[in-house]
Amino acid sequence: MSVQSVLRPLSQDWSFTQVGGGQGTKQEEWLPVSSFPTTVHVELLSLKKIPDPFVGLNEWNVQWIGEAEWAFKTSFSVTEQEAAAPNVDLVFDGLDTFATVTLNGSKILETDNQFVVYRASAKQHLKVGANELSITFPSAFLKGRELEKEHGKLALWNGDSSRLHVRKAQYNYGWDWGPVLMTVGPWRPISLHIYQTRITDFRVSSIVDANLEIDLTASVTLSSDVSSTADIALKHQSGSVVLSKKFSLDKGSAKAKLDVKKGDVELWYPVGHGKQPIYEVVITVSDEQGNVLDSKVEKIGFRRAIVVEDELVDQAGRTFLFEINNARTFIGGSCWIPADSFITTISAERYREWLQLLVDGNQNMIRVWGGGIYEQDVFYDLCDELGILVWQDFAFGCGQYPAYDSFLDTVKVEAEQNVQRLRHHPSIVIFTGNNEDYQVAEQTHLELDYNDEKSDFRKTNFPARHIYERVLPAIVEEHSDIHYHRSSPYSGYGKPTTDQEHGDIHQWNVWHGSQEPWHNWDKLAGRFVSEFGMEAYPDIRTVDYWTGGDKAERYPQSRISVNHNKADGFERRLELYLMENFKHAFDMESYVYYTQVMQAETLASAYRLWRRNWRGKGREYTAGALVWQINDCWPVTSWAIIDYFLRPKPSYFTIARELRPLTVGMTRKEKKVFADEHTAAHFTITSALEIWGTNSTYEEKHATLQVTSFDLEKPGWQDQWEKKIVLAPNSSTELWKGEVPGQPVRTTTSEVPKDIVVSARLLGEDGAVLSRYSNWPEPFKYIHFPAVEDLGFKIATLGDGESVELSTLRPIKGVVLDAEGDFVKWSDQAIDLVPGDPQVIKAVGLKGRAVKARFLGDGSA
Repeated sequence: MSVQSVLRPLSQDWSFTQVGGGQGTKQEEWLPVSSFPTTVHVELLSLKKIPDPFVGLNEWNVQWIGEAEWAFKTSFSVTEQEAAAPNVDLVFDGLDTFATVTLNGSKILETDNQFVVYRASAKQHLKVGANELSITFPSAFLKGRELEKEHGKLALWNGDSSRLHVRKAQYNYGWDWGPVLMTVGPWRPISLHIYQTRITDFRVSSIVDANLEIDLTASVTLSSDVSSTADIALKHQSGSVVLSKKFSLDKGSAKAKLDVKKGDVELWYPVGHGKQPIYEVVITVSDEQGNVLDSKVEKIGFRRAIVVEDELVDQAGRTFLFEINNARTFIGGSCWIPADSFITTISAERYREWLQLLVDGNQNMIRVWGGGIYEQDVFYDLCDELGILVWQDFAFGCGQYPAYDSFLDTVKVEAEQNVQRLRHHPSIVIFTGNNEDYQVAEQTHLELDYNDEKSDFRKTNFPARHIYERVLPAIVEEHSDIHYHRSSPYSGYGKPTTDQEHGDIHQWNVWHGSQEPWHNWDKLAGRFVSEFGMEAYPDIRTVDYWTGGDKAERYPQSRISVNHNKADGFERRLELYLMENFKHAFDMESYVYYTQVMQAETLASAYRLWRRNWRGKGREYTAGALVWQINDCWPVTSWAIIDYFLRPKPSYFTIARELRPLTVGMTRKEKKVFADEHTAAHFTITSALEIWGTNSTYEEKHATLQVTSFDLEKPGWQDQWEKKIVLAPNSSTELWKGEVPGQPVRTTTSEVPKDIVVSARLLGEDGAVLSRYSNWPEPFKYIHFPAVEDLGFKIATLGDGESVELSTLRPIKGVVLDAEGDFVKWSDQAIDLVPGDPQVIKAVGLKGRAVKARFLGDGSA
């Protein structure tokens, strides 16, 4: 008799204990879990056995958890029919990390990798009726220390060096934005699998060629050689069948070509460039009598996604760009870390909120960073649905990883499983070997010859090259159709990772490195900037959360505030950029405001200048930028543009403005020309202004460029002109060059330039504002802002109670809005206002409350 494959979740009646007894107790106490899957911290928090590690200094009061041994157990029943099945397995989708599994007292499995799905035969140990499943988790931290002692200490940035030997989410060991919280437990589902034969591999491969024609093949492999047939159907998301096919399996495997004609299906496009149709491929395997043995469903999308590294027309080096369905696409996006220190608490709804914020912020790519996890299925499903391109790192970050045999064996399984799990997502367009491991090798002077492609790298002191250049690319090529890139960053062509003319670059010479002014982003460009950033405090409500009501600690330099910023030297670096650019105050509300405006200015400037470098085919000098980072894993001051509680910082909005389909940008730079080569005293200084526009659509756009200039110290003076312009498709377009209106030529250093604000707007044919940007004299600390009472600044709450109109009689810089009480979802922040250009801001949740505003020159500093 045939047995149909059944996967039965084991999610009920779990309990857990600290092996040998908890702190201060002499015996084990089995406690019920509140949720499943789960981890120890989550359960102890639920039971109020530990303080909230996100508050105060409590992080350090729970470190014992990561060094203790824990056990989880449950009881489940099995029927006679289930026990009689040919095969009964226990399937563990994720165990964190080292574990020993027993079933009815017999050991059936040992694990050593958080990222691997483990399967153990249970049939010989099962009983009809009640069965006890127990999982014991020794300390991953202590096991890592043992492995390090056996195999050697290795170089790294961030966390304890033993992490390099442990296949566990590396950020658990602490990072420069995250706490040390060593999670442990069954973090993904556990199931009982009853079957006669099962599908062990089902691959749907869709190759879209240069003519956008589709070659669709499906291959299936069973766990045993049984006489069987497979029915396969391609279904539209509406449920209608596009095509179907039936074929026989030979020795438990088969491959079939599905004839997809042009017009049968629609192509999948990134957000902003088309639709995101998702199709299902359903396979059903049956025996000779027609009894169903197993079935599987994969959701797919059809798109052509390639990474283009072409020579440029008039610059050295090569492009590094993404071409989707034959269209070269400028990438504006973010890097993603795990959204919580406790991953099992992230609901599908919370994932959706995060990714919807990315889309609402006009971003089109997310980079899943290598120090976290291979994300949950729902994450990638949402990216498919929302049109978000995914850059997926393998789970290696900032280290000199080993490559001894046992380590390689588990890495190979990890890579194969995760490539097989993720390969069908149309959103995933690149796999990357690691995060910054080649940079670690460069900076610690490991044996690294980029021109050597043939040596046995395992015999060098950078053995992980064997993983990144041999193991991973072979697995990606065998099991997927997705592009592989050795690292992020990685230049290729024999160049170091800092090369600005090849590959991708992590540009940390703002904040880290040489600590350049953010105004130098144009000089710091790369062909693709996959990391860059600037820190800022989160929303004041988030600050108040971590202080836990301790008002004595509510200031920027307090012990608790310092504990909630993990970046080395952050005090010096924040103050460096604040002091260079702003006159600022030190009370907590002001420090939140000024760091946020600084971050907003810094990041917007990067996107503005680098998007200018997207100048058409053959001139894609910068093809994308991914800010570090979009999110946080706990309440903290970091580089995130949205804090842990999903409260966007002002920078989120300034980036969104720079990534609109149509934008206008400006730079002003002083030009000093000496009278002749002999003099240092005789010269002229002029202020040069350049204006450009960008257009991410595939059609040219006709618009009007309107430029209005204001003198901050001379109310009523303004200069205005406009011109008809055409923005080239999928490109930036230079619009105007000249001198800042109203700015006299200076002939002495003591002659102070006027505070001229230049406002540019792109107007549509109907007069609607398509884009606006105001260019202010910098540094802002030198500006003599008008008195607040002279501004004529008005905030008018409109009739719906959930939108406000801002207007002014004098230019205002960096308006950040708030209201007492619950957080308001604003549609814009860090707003620059000029006379004659009122702006309406949506304020979901305002409910008619009074609005307060901070801005530069508001009297706080």
